[in-house]
Amino acid sequence: MKKKIVLIYGGRSAERDISVLSAFSILSAIYYDYYEVQTIFISPIGQWLKGPYLTEKSKSKDSLHLDKTAKIITPCQIKVLGEIAFPVLHGPMGEDGTIQGFFEMLEMPYVGTGVLTSACAMDKIISKHLLQIAGIPQVPFIPVLKNIWLENPGSVLEKINNLIYPLYVKPANMGSSVGITRVEDFAGLQEALETAFKYDSRALIEQGVEAREIEVGVLGNEDIKTTYAGEIIKDVVFYDYNAKYLDNKIQMAIPAAIPEEIHHQAREYAKKAYKILAGSGLARCDFFLTANNELFLSELNTMPGFTEFSMFPLLWENMGLKYQDLIKELIQLAEKRFTERQSYF
Repeated sequence: MKKKIVLIYGGRSAERDISVLSAFSILSAIYYDYYEVQTIFISPIGQWLKGPYLTEKSKSKDSLHLDKTAKIITPCQIKVLGEIAFPVLHGPMGEDGTIQGFFEMLEMPYVGTGVLTSACAMDKIISKHLLQIAGIPQVPFIPVLKNIWLENPGSVLEKINNLIYPLYVKPANMGSSVGITRVEDFAGLQEALETAFKYDSRALIEQGVEAREIEVGVLGNEDIKTTYAGEIIKDVVFYDYNAKYLDNKIQMAIPAAIPEEIHHQAREYAKKAYKILAGSGLARCDFFLTANNELFLSELNTMPGFTEFSMFPLLWENMGLKYQDLIKELIQLAEKRFTERQSYF
């Protein structure tokens, strides 16, 4: 008997367009011999809209863009619409622990990491402190609270003087380069912080480093597997949101052309970070690699993109795990994690 998957996409965050692209890629690849899929679109204002019920490959991603004429459901109704939730949601209200907590309350298996892991990994400030405590190298950074910046900017500027330009100013809870600004000198700092504070009341200022960007895929619950690193080949200094997801300007090298010992070190750091944050299901660990072969862990992404341009599925394909089988593996990991957690009660 086929299992019913509830694929949830869209969302209220600025990353909803990426979510739709990821959802379409999954719907184009999932094994319909094993699964049936109920699509649920979360609108920008937070309405849950019931989309197509699919027993075969979706013909167009346009069918995923639902409007106000679609049937609005209450979130709790997904429990009767399917057996396993597959949230392909990026950013706040998607991979920050909020919807994961909702699935826990429903007692419904779901793909991805749990509440605490999602929340800690999404918060750049919290995750950096935890990874730093674990001995995983980080580039120099300082957290900035919006109210502190507005009331006493001097206290922030004193700390910033210890960093070397260029700097990257980021919202604490956002991904996919949304709200991130590269700052070349002091003059651009205020505007960069104002941009970051449009998305969060907390920001992170990170020292720039001249480095290559490599990424490692992680998969598993207790039995953790990692991929060889892939590299983002840059022809510009900084890729913004449009370059990453809309213009398809990014080229990737999989596996990255780096020494074997660097591959090994990146995979070890990725596994350690995953364990420290109590990861389950999946993650993508992003690193900076300097010319001196110094590795710095940038972030752990608990719901990496599944678009046709995305690094995560391509990393696993390089390891011999096809996209379709990756989706199946994630669903099975969700079921195993749910069964284990239920045994504790």
